[in-house]
Amino acid sequence: MAEPVERNLGLDLVRVTETAALAAARWLGRGDKEAVDQAAVDGMRLHLSTIDIDGEVVIGEGEKDEAPMLFNGERIGKGTGMIVDVAVDPVDGTTLAASGLPNAIAVIAMAEGRGSMYKPGSLVYMDKIAVGPEAADAIDLDAPVAHNLHQIAKANGKEMNEMRAIVLDRPRNQPYVDAVREAGARISLIRDGDVAGAIATAQEDHEADVLLGIGGSPEAVIAASALLCIGGEIQCRLWARDEEEAHRAADEGLDMDQVLTTKDLVSSHNVFFAATGVTNGEFLRGVNFRGEERAVTHSVIMRSKTGSIRYMDAVHDLARLRRISSLTVD
Repeated sequence: MAEPVERNLGLDLVRVTETAALAAARWLGRGDKEAVDQAAVDGMRLHLSTIDIDGEVVIGEGEKDEAPMLFNGERIGKGTGMIVDVAVDPVDGTTLAASGLPNAIAVIAMAEGRGSMYKPGSLVYMDKIAVGPEAADAIDLDAPVAHNLHQIAKANGKEMNEMRAIVLDRPRNQPYVDAVREAGARISLIRDGDVAGAIATAQEDHEADVLLGIGGSPEAVIAASALLCIGGEIQCRLWARDEEEAHRAADEGLDMDQVLTTKDLVSSHNVFFAATGVTNGEFLRGVNFRGEERAVTHSVIMRSKTGSIRYMDAVHDLARLRRISSLTVD
């Protein structure tokens, strides 16, 4: 007797990210990143409560006293079905969306098994390097930037001046910017959105080759979920902003010297990932409001167990959505 076909939760998750993106996109360019985030959180939380999972938020909007919904440790789903750890970023790039800039996405990842996702504790930053499948075995976080760039160029079949590195535009990352330029590679500085930046390195067109620098710890776990599905690799290390954070990390039992790999960040063999574009970006188009109560979204759904990657356009009847949900649209 054939085994029953296991349901792909990614198809449920994309409904979650679509709803979040549709809500957040209403605030495009209006200069209010808190409103962008809140709209996405409300939309995401609404649909998560309808999914047949026993989920715990590992990467969320913050601690319970800081976030009324999607806080770290919150139980979500119907409480039945697959036991999963959940990582959410209702909008990766709230400032981008509030400013009308590219690369804002609504994103969620789930991993089967409680404790399957890394918890960075109170340390909000990590030093990172992320690449696509071809260069997955070529990187070493402890090696100089120039060495990594040469190894990645060899793996991707490129000359150094054809390489493109993505770096979060922050003063703390200036040493990375200088090293990339000195090596002779091209560079794109991004204001926010390093989840999208990490995933962009694993796209088949190879427009981006590597993500480098210090960025968010939650974003590293979410990016690792996607790269497990695609076949890329991320290496990272916790990074403390000051001595107080370093002492706090020691109190929490966090190893500041450990190089964390993709599988250290997400250890499950069954990972689901979904993202929907809020604004146009590296690998997803943004929400397009077409008038007559219709909008189009562009999303990606991934699963590590099967290696499936689906890109999906959806046309939404906004009038019907308002009638069947409690989600209000500004």
